Amino acid sequence: MATKWKIPEREHLLARGPMAQRANDFLSHAWQRGWLPTPPLSPEVLWDTVSKGFSNPQISETGGRSAEDVADFRLRLEQLCGAINAEAKLNSLGQAMAYGQLTRVIKNRLALGLLWHGRPQILATKLAPPIIVIGHMRSGTTRIHKLLASDPAHSHTRYQDAFHPVPAKLGINRVRSALDLAMLGALNPWLQSIHPMGPREVEEELAWISAALHHSIYESQWHIPDYSTFSEARDPQPIYREFARILRTDAATRRNAHMPRIMKVPAFSEDLPALLEQFPGARLVIATRDREAVLRSAVSLCANQMAVQSDACDLSRIEALWEHKITMREQRMAHALKGWIGPIAHLHFDELNTDWEAAIRRCYSDLDLPLSVEALAAMRKAMADSTKSAHHAHSAQLQRFAAQG
Repeated sequence: MATKWKIPEREHLLARGPMAQRANDFLSHAWQRGWLPTPPLSPEVLWDTVSKGFSNPQISETGGRSAEDVADFRLRLEQLCGAINAEAKLNSLGQAMAYGQLTRVIKNRLALGLLWHGRPQILATKLAPPIIVIGHMRSGTTRIHKLLASDPAHSHTRYQDAFHPVPAKLGINRVRSALDLAMLGALNPWLQSIHPMGPREVEEELAWISAALHHSIYESQWHIPDYSTFSEARDPQPIYREFARILRTDAATRRNAHMPRIMKVPAFSEDLPALLEQFPGARLVIATRDREAVLRSAVSLCANQMAVQSDACDLSRIEALWEHKITMREQRMAHALKGWIGPIAHLHFDELNTDWEAAIRRCYSDLDLPLSVEALAAMRKAMADSTKSAHHAHSAQLQRFAAQG
């Protein structure tokens, strides 16, 4: 069961919660007075700081990975840090959060490399062909994802698996995830209304491509156009090879590799050739929605993330970013699907609102999958539970902002 949050009124798109403001003020004061060291966002310092915790950092960096993949991550880290320092204009809280995110990424990368070095058989795990939901964020992909994940014949990624991909015993990753969400909820009281999360709840795999420094999660938090441009133009194959390694590790650890994994990340639409090279037997579900509705919701999400970490947010720049992202993703997706001959289903946002059962029945038929009585019952329960979700508050926010002009 996802954590319950009381959602305060969000007065405008760039509103910041009181706890975030207090944390930012405290950190600013502490750094000015020298009570705490200012966290550096230098690629060399970040790497050296984290790697000291590993007895053989070289083995941890290279375990299971090609030289190309190792070099790609190092270059991306350099470029990302450069863009953050030159463009992001982070406030004190934003700088602390960026430091925390990047050190966690490096630590997980080294820990996974060490695991793969010692247990290379994990990377040979044979996976059932996945079912991949493709579409813009805010286009119904989350609803489709959760409905398909409700089917007991399928597997899915949980929040604790996505953000803590290194296997751990005794439920440690679940505890870590609960602490993460408690802290994020305190800093950002609207987070659960925009994207409801819980440690054991169905979660997209965004954190797995972010673990290889794909731009999508970072550009939604920080103004880093140079890194977005760099990453969009760069071959994403190293990112999706790392993604596949993490998926195999998760599937082997949870012993569900024989079950089709329901996967969803909006950024998949940018990189379909690289994604499908890793999963050539995949079934695809394409989610669509009115462009203007997608844009409004995407801008709202991005503004919410950026406002916490920067005092220099610009709504016009955020809107321009998402105008670009939507157009670019649609063009890349259309080009990639021209040559696709595998199973594919199309679901429109309005269709799911009108009669989700009929839409799902047709989806299963188009994918040549059996829809069991047990699956349909589980989906009905998931839909009933979703009526209690904090996510409905985000729709109300968008309607209020639209009415305000």
